[in-house]
Amino acid sequence: MQTRFTEAFGIQHPIVQGGMQGVGLAVLASAVSNAGGLGILTGLTQPTPAALSQEIERCRAMTARPFGVNLTVFPTMKPPPYEAYAQAIIDSGVRIVETAGPKAMTLWPMLKAAGVKIIHKCTSVRHALSAEAKNVDAISIDGFECAGHPGEEDIPGLILIPAAADKVRVPMLASGGFGDGRGLVAALALGADGINMGTRFCATVEAPIHDNVKQAYLANDERGTNLIFRKLHNTARVAKNTVSDEVVRRLAMPDATFKDVAELVRGDQGRIVLETGDVDAGIYWAGQVQGLIHDIPSVRGLIDRIMTEAETIIGGRLARLVVQTQTAA
Repeated sequence: MQTRFTEAFGIQHPIVQGGMQGVGLAVLASAVSNAGGLGILTGLTQPTPAALSQEIERCRAMTARPFGVNLTVFPTMKPPPYEAYAQAIIDSGVRIVETAGPKAMTLWPMLKAAGVKIIHKCTSVRHALSAEAKNVDAISIDGFECAGHPGEEDIPGLILIPAAADKVRVPMLASGGFGDGRGLVAALALGADGINMGTRFCATVEAPIHDNVKQAYLANDERGTNLIFRKLHNTARVAKNTVSDEVVRRLAMPDATFKDVAELVRGDQGRIVLETGDVDAGIYWAGQVQGLIHDIPSVRGLIDRIMTEAETIIGGRLARLVVQTQTAA
């Protein structure tokens, strides 16, 4: 299956593994790339730019196919040295970067000057057009269903994807709520050139997280998430558990501020969840696609299944719906 995205980024299948904090390591990214998709390392999962360089080399030793690095620039209590991370990516010879966050554009000039192709994640059409005007190479448009930060406008993919496709001219990925061949076909029909999956890749054999977390994705359904930080205009979709329930409760108080939940949402607590499997130790990312997750396959098994499903739908069921009618002479 060839699309503008597969052709521009040199991959076999129009499936991208999104950058995920604590999950986007070489073992997962290389498995996605080896299966014909585009694997993504999560830059800020590594504690230092030097550590990121080492992880890039580890990934390169595990796959000869293209892979990229995610670099997210969001407001944080202790901003990391973003430019140093970007330089580590450049120096390591990686030529694909997925960026996210309102200030990511500050890194684009140095990345573009080094010949890096940029995929920028957006949650609105206007932000996608702004990024396109600054010469990014592709857009990943995030619908309200997604894990992570869905923006503040609550536009689901069924509307957001075609609205963006009507105006965006560079290749575009659909993100948020994708996990099977039906979703891929739907994304293509809506005007996207491929899909970006995060939560679905967490529930695979190669995902470097505790099996308890994978089983939680399996057990949850489409209702198993919470939106936190709505009041702070930094909305995030995370798995529903005792911690995220408490975050929602506290921030519902009239005078609540971030300080009231800071100890609950610490990144080190989230890492404990992923590493130990204590799913109530902190918050962890999850999308509504949990309702479509029914097994924990290998990455290759998942990608092959998605492609087979998509091809069967396109060449079978949808083709049969189109009938030729003859006009009477």
